[in-house]
Amino acid sequence: MPLFTRRKAEAAEEYRPLAELPPLPEPPAPGPTGLRSLEAHRKYLLSCVSELPPFRQNLLDALDLSLCEEIVAQVDLPRFDNSAMDGYVVRAVDVANASPDRPISLPVVGEIAAGSAALHRLSPGTAMKIMTGAPLPEQADAIVPYENSDRGTSDVRVFAPSAVDQHVRHRGEDIEAGTRLFAPGDVLGARDIGVLAGIGRSTVMVRPRPRVVVISTGTELVEPGDTLERDEQIYDSNSFLLAAAVRAAGAQVFRVGQVGDDGELLKRVVTEQLLRADLILTSGGISQGDYDVVKAVMPEVGVCDFASVAMQPGKPQGFGLIGPDRVPMIMLPGNPVSSFVSFEVFVRPVIRKLMGAQPYVRPTVKAEAAHAMTSVWGRQQLARGVVSYTDSGRCQVTLPGGHGSHLLADLARANALVILPEQTEHVAAGEPLDVWLLEELLG
Repeated sequence: MPLFTRRKAEAAEEYRPLAELPPLPEPPAPGPTGLRSLEAHRKYLLSCVSELPPFRQNLLDALDLSLCEEIVAQVDLPRFDNSAMDGYVVRAVDVANASPDRPISLPVVGEIAAGSAALHRLSPGTAMKIMTGAPLPEQADAIVPYENSDRGTSDVRVFAPSAVDQHVRHRGEDIEAGTRLFAPGDVLGARDIGVLAGIGRSTVMVRPRPRVVVISTGTELVEPGDTLERDEQIYDSNSFLLAAAVRAAGAQVFRVGQVGDDGELLKRVVTEQLLRADLILTSGGISQGDYDVVKAVMPEVGVCDFASVAMQPGKPQGFGLIGPDRVPMIMLPGNPVSSFVSFEVFVRPVIRKLMGAQPYVRPTVKAEAAHAMTSVWGRQQLARGVVSYTDSGRCQVTLPGGHGSHLLADLARANALVILPEQTEHVAAGEPLDVWLLEELLG
């Protein structure tokens, strides 16, 4: 699935017949209930995609991306001994006995600004003005800050001693040349970008942000901002919800919007998007209805797998490798909450694998159930939760509303997904639960 080597001029009509395309790997077998387990389906999707090939990025564009090279410092940081304060550079022995009652007076024999060289060594019994970041002259070993002096220009009176190395930054004390700073697979944060700039790197080899195309399906959908002309129409929230989630996961998103229940139109839209997509997401059209257009027509343009997964919400799931370049396509259910939960469970891990970022799955944290909860036996439930700290510092979770997969407002209020295992029917208040935090929890 090369990033920049897709065929750009190939029309949809020129795609090879489906019979010539390699099949999907053997999908996992269903469990005792006839449903595929959540973990098995996620593992299957991850096995069907590969990390995007690396390429060189400018430093700022590499933020939150995964390194594909080892970074070894080629310079010391700091590069030279320099002052940590504005003041006077001295020999510590010359001010060792300074006090407010008995200040020591030294002639000021020069001035060194940041970015300027020290033109001569410091003679015994003298001082030079020095600015923060300026290099120390030879024979100097301490800094007298301005606040410990009278800020004299021709002579300076020093009111307190400065020990050897006081307020001095030594060459290489932060980073020594030859130090291994970063390894392949490290994800670059803002502070890492600062380190890389500090050692002189302007570009790095990283895995790129996946280009993710988002399409929602359904004749009933209307673009937000347009007029609802019939009672049976609704605004398209899914493509916005998923596009925002894609962007939050660190990928580049292209929101195509909604496509009606028209199979030929859907095939055309999807094949047109293959030229710029590393991953295609659709919502809706994969269940058991008569107008589930995605499930009906996508096997005509790629090799597909549709499964019922033992989870709630999000039971119907689809996956395919579409077109001759086998672009992965994840087909999600149409109810907004089902679509979002499915994104967290399956799509976010796939995006992270494409980016070469570990871990693929959000880490779980423990929280106490603030009240009794129920679940459906045989389905792993991912309930919307609100996690908070009690006055005593315990982490607890409440469920803000119902389990309905259409309840957008409850989803917006949630800051976590509560993981209720397949074999769970009842959870008592105070019982520990695994949760995925969807946002940082401040305690």
